[in-house]
This record gives sequence, structure tokens and C-alpha cells, in this order.
Amino acid sequence: METRNLKIVFSKSGAGNLTPRISLPAIWIKEMGIDLENREVEVIFENNEIVIRKRK
Repeated sequence: METRNLKIVFSKSGAGNLTPRISLPAIWIKEMGIDLENREVEVIFENNEIVIRKRK
């Protein structure tokens, strides 16, 4: 298992709302088999943890 410390970026919309975003390392996305044709993922929030899985 590889661990990285990342920062969340907050973008402000024209209406003043903040949208949080996070960039994932490209190597992780490639290893998951995610590309432009297969980019659907399942995101689970449970017990204060976020899990991202490739959809089958």
C-alpha cells in the first residue's frame, strides 16, 4: 500500500459557493484501469472515510 499526503483545493463559484476537489496521482488511476473510455467509479463515505473503487 502506498500513502501520500494530499491537499484539497477549494474553488469558488460565481455565486460564492465553495467546491472541494482533490487530485489523485495519475499512476494510481492508471493502475486501477481508469482511462477516458472507462472512467466510472463508485465513491463510498462511511465511518469518516472515503473509498473510491472502479465500477465493474
